[in-house]
Amino acid sequence: MTDQGLRLIATALAIGLAAIGPGIGIGLIAGAALQAMGRNPEASGTLTTTMFIGIVFTEALAIFGLVIAFMIGFKIF
Repeated sequence: MTDQGLRLIATALAIGLAAIGPGIGIGLIAGAALQAMGRNPEASGTLTTTMFIGIVFTEALAIFGLVIAFMIGFKIF
């Protein structure tokens, strides 16, 4: 296996594994927010804002993984 082949495998693993955690996290955040909105519909505005902030912070982890995958793929790292 060549250096380029190993680099491509590392790039695929970096983005693949970096997307698993945020995917699960966003699902849990959205599920909990919808359950809370079902219990207390009056607080849906506050819950929606908090949910989106949580999703943004969780999605940042996937973006960091994407950046690292690009760094590995373009031989920066």
